[in-house]
Amino acid sequence: MAQMAHQPTNTKGGSPPVAGFFRTVGRYRWTELFLLIIPSAILLLEMAQLLIINSTPNSQSAAVNIKNLSIGNGLTPILGFVGVLFGVHIIMNIFFRKADQFLLPITGLLTGLGILMMTRLGPDQSPIPIPNLGSHQLLWAILAIALSLVVLALVRKTSILSRYKYIWALVSIAMISPSVFQGVKSLATDAPTRDTLGVGSLSFQPSEIFKVSLVIFFAGYLNDNRDILAQGYFRLGGIRLPPLKQLGPLVLMLFLALLIFLVVRELGLALLIYGIFLSMTYLANGKISYVLVNLGIFLVLGFIGYSLFSYVKARFATVGINMLTWTPHDEYLYEQPGGAEQVVLGLVALSSGGLLGAGLGLGSPFYTPINYSDMVFTSFGEEFGLIGMFAIIGLYLLLVYRGFKIAAEASDPFDKLLAAGLTCIFAIQTFVVAMCNMKFMPLTGIPLPFLSNGGSALLGNFIDIGLLLRISYNTATECEGI
Repeated sequence: MAQMAHQPTNTKGGSPPVAGFFRTVGRYRWTELFLLIIPSAILLLEMAQLLIINSTPNSQSAAVNIKNLSIGNGLTPILGFVGVLFGVHIIMNIFFRKADQFLLPITGLLTGLGILMMTRLGPDQSPIPIPNLGSHQLLWAILAIALSLVVLALVRKTSILSRYKYIWALVSIAMISPSVFQGVKSLATDAPTRDTLGVGSLSFQPSEIFKVSLVIFFAGYLNDNRDILAQGYFRLGGIRLPPLKQLGPLVLMLFLALLIFLVVRELGLALLIYGIFLSMTYLANGKISYVLVNLGIFLVLGFIGYSLFSYVKARFATVGINMLTWTPHDEYLYEQPGGAEQVVLGLVALSSGGLLGAGLGLGSPFYTPINYSDMVFTSFGEEFGLIGMFAIIGLYLLLVYRGFKIAAEASDPFDKLLAAGLTCIFAIQTFVVAMCNMKFMPLTGIPLPFLSNGGSALLGNFIDIGLLLRISYNTATECEGI
């Protein structure tokens, strides 16, 4: 009986090879793999459509010559980008198997759509075409994805970021200082200044790094002073406020946002920074009174800025234009340099897209000024239609959901605030750009995450993604007790 009961065992105490194989397969990032197939197919089909349209003769009666389409060569950049996404997927399987499986497919699809739109819009720019706009965006996208992996690999413990929160505050000040200096030099012009630094033929937007470093500082500071901020130590009317030592940095952030609005004259960046500040303050202590007081102060000081700068008044006047009852005053606003032309033509583009859109390459988004950056949302609206816009907004909502889910599941309070703050960047930025493009808010100069043209924006966005992936990986590792 003993001989009959004898079964082969693993002498080293490990699992049988078959069980180990199935356990390894079960740990594979299957969700991410399947989700990557969908954006890859969408990108390849859209790129093929764009190549066919660009190769079709202008005469409608002429036949399409398949030999002249060169679809194989034209698909090479998108095939390369898809290959990069699957390469990152393999790296994630080897080194970071427990990280969130939704972030890469979502951001990959959004970034790929941005590359496609830049490829479509570049040659039609007026008065100077930019035929390599898509290839530049592709290069920056690959560099940005690589940077996210570097961040994921190097920042092994996010608590290190919290220890040096005041260093990150200094980094934030250093990043925004050049824009402030440029704004001070051009105060007499009463016009917005762009937060752009030129290095040779390249340009860089320090505000993209500024946003990330500011969120790290906020998360570290609010986490260390959570109890004091929540309790309050002296009254101002019916509101309890923390001691001046803890209140000082919060007032400094209010001053910083106001400085960007009044001196740099970047309404969108000021809204973004202060929106992140209000959101993280509320998430840290749960006191709506802080948010209301700070919002009231910002509105009062913002009204003062509105009274001082004529360009701000002009942008608010643009919001009041009625496209159905065109008046001489509307015509005046439309004709003014930097006036309502951009917004009006963007609305025309959105309306011409209809429900299903004209199709990629079949619309006329080139009539809208700066359609590849400030007004890229209207370009997508014209060629992808209302359904396409809802799909894009849905992707952003899914991205925000995953970011807040990572924040909610994190065990460390600093990680919770950091993940929530990084997610707020995407949420507020998308909300502001979409509202501005649809004329619900004055137009601002901030880019739409992943879709707008610009290497600095892509680098900043994927630094955020790298940090979110690291937080999700650390959380999953801690839950398994490894």
